Amino acid sequence: MSKISVDTTSEGIHTFTDLHHGADLSKERIYMDYNATTPLEPEVIQAVSEALRDAWGNPSSSYVAGAMAKAIINQSRQNVAKMVGGKAEDVVFTSGGTEANNLVLHTALEHFRRNCRTAGEGDVNGSRDLPHIITSNVEHDSIKLAAEHLQTEGKADVTFVPVSKVTACVDVEDVIAVVRPNTCLISIMLANNETGVIMPVQKICQKVKRLNKQHERIRILLHTDAAQALGKIPVDVQELGVDFLTIVGHKFYGPRIGALYVNSPGTGTPLYPMLFGGGQERNFRPGTENTPMIAGLGKAAELVTSNLSDYQSHMHSIKAYLEEQLQTVFKDKIHFNSRFPGSDVLPNTCNVSILGPALQGWRVLSSCRRLLASVGAACHSASRNRPSHILLSCGVAPEVAANALRLSVGRGTSREDVDVVVEDLRETVQLLENMN
Repeated sequence: MSKISVDTTSEGIHTFTDLHHGADLSKERIYMDYNATTPLEPEVIQAVSEALRDAWGNPSSSYVAGAMAKAIINQSRQNVAKMVGGKAEDVVFTSGGTEANNLVLHTALEHFRRNCRTAGEGDVNGSRDLPHIITSNVEHDSIKLAAEHLQTEGKADVTFVPVSKVTACVDVEDVIAVVRPNTCLISIMLANNETGVIMPVQKICQKVKRLNKQHERIRILLHTDAAQALGKIPVDVQELGVDFLTIVGHKFYGPRIGALYVNSPGTGTPLYPMLFGGGQERNFRPGTENTPMIAGLGKAAELVTSNLSDYQSHMHSIKAYLEEQLQTVFKDKIHFNSRFPGSDVLPNTCNVSILGPALQGWRVLSSCRRLLASVGAACHSASRNRPSHILLSCGVAPEVAANALRLSVGRGTSREDVDVVVEDLRETVQLLENMN
């Protein structure tokens, strides 16, 4: 069973109240917030521990501990590349997904600026406009806020393409329709972290590559943040057709470190560093490598490559059982915010609202005795009493979105866990309704 013995999560929203007078609060909690973060697999912990013990040397040195560190980094790079269908030289290690996403945005602006300089007179395609970035209105904050900052600072124009309120998916033609002569980057996440909806990244890339063949225009770079998709569905950079793909270790049972896939960095695809230092990562991301965390990321990637089919099948089965039990218990009071006509959804993500005036998501979770989950993205926990802007953007009514619970199951979640959670929710809802 997916049991947790702690009483709170890092989001700070899973606090106890005095609603359950005299209740036994010592029972182990059931964790269903795997979209926020995942525990490390035992093999990952072992890889990290061994690297800490044996590969403590500087990877740039020639003595034994340094050479061992270098070998671990090289093997991990191959493992990460294999997981996404790329080459080892296409992988650049970063501190996490936020840095990887910011590096892509930085590169896009520098790509535009250098093309301006080449064209002369500060223009591209006869336009003196700012670099133009296209993204969706349901992206993770590490894309959304970074893009908004560039726009506020007058460094870029940004178009946030709205997703369909029917499918919760960005429409390919809507993306193509807003392309301008000065568009330099399109960044669309592969799967949404709240709804689980999978975006048509491959189709967008196919359309954009036709535009890129028009020699009179600047090349549009193509990026997808695959943080939520990896370890849950197959991800192949060659099939997708992207230039960049963001990898986040702690979403697939690895450590809190990340990587950026770049299709032939510096030659086939531009990549410009944000940091400058000792020349590590081929100068794209300098700084002495974090060998233990890289070792853990490599092991986590290896496990995904070997076991993805089993992981995917198990999570799909458990999620289906969860939704079935919720429907059975709550009947017409349940609304699934992760079901949209014509859209594919991650196998582990169940975004659900239990309808009722006293059943706001944060209130339900803070009153549960066993369930550990979230109302949405972990980075939005401070605004727990406001409906998710992601759900509102997807057409979910405000009063329904306010009651949302994001239940995301993991590799070890069992049917017994589901039974405990559904009963916990049933008791909590009954208690809150009686109080109301």
